[in-house]
Amino acid sequence: MNHSFPCFEAGPRAAGGVRRTSFAALAALTFVLALAGVAPAAHAERADKDKPLNIESDNMTYDDLKQVTIFTGHVVATKGTIVIKADRVEVHQDPQGYQYATGTSTGNNLAYFRQKRDGVDEYIDGDAERIDYDGKQDLTTLTTRATVRRLQGLSTVMDQVHGSVITYDGQNDFYTAKSGKDVAGPGNPTGRVRAMLSPRNGGAAPLTGASATLVPSTQLKGTPQ
Repeated sequence: MNHSFPCFEAGPRAAGGVRRTSFAALAALTFVLALAGVAPAAHAERADKDKPLNIESDNMTYDDLKQVTIFTGHVVATKGTIVIKADRVEVHQDPQGYQYATGTSTGNNLAYFRQKRDGVDEYIDGDAERIDYDGKQDLTTLTTRATVRRLQGLSTVMDQVHGSVITYDGQNDFYTAKSGKDVAGPGNPTGRVRAMLSPRNGGAAPLTGASATLVPSTQLKGTPQ
């Protein structure tokens, strides 16, 4: 989430695929939906962590003292299959060379994230007011009005989750989702996590058994011409 969609679970990060999906309310209310292995495991593109970070924007400033680069205005950041779009992206690098990016948007705009899953024609994408990418752990955190989707190809939505804070562990294909007042609304006054999960029944069942024997009908007679 092993299953074709990663796990959703309350609490800190954990490893594993989608064998179960668990949703947590901030008031310690937890809902668990078991999903047994219906599809093979797949993870985010393994090579993304080692790819260079490329960024386009309207403006850029570099703070040598803080070792931080700030990009503003229609920012598009790419790192392998990872794409982050935002009004503002702040980037820094640790002494070991790992890169970290924070994308934010203002007003009604939302920052956007997408990453391809390894070995399958599927993508994880989402949007939120703030998106943090941790290049060391390959961990993406979407904060405030967050939505995450599993896409088949680039257009067909297979699963979708709404929450206040959603994290995606790209190396282990694992999610956590938390509720919050920022996602409250009519019919959801406490801002609980909400999800839409498509059935994973696969294709039609294989045909088994012997072929049927065809015999002339004894009930229907042709009309003489």
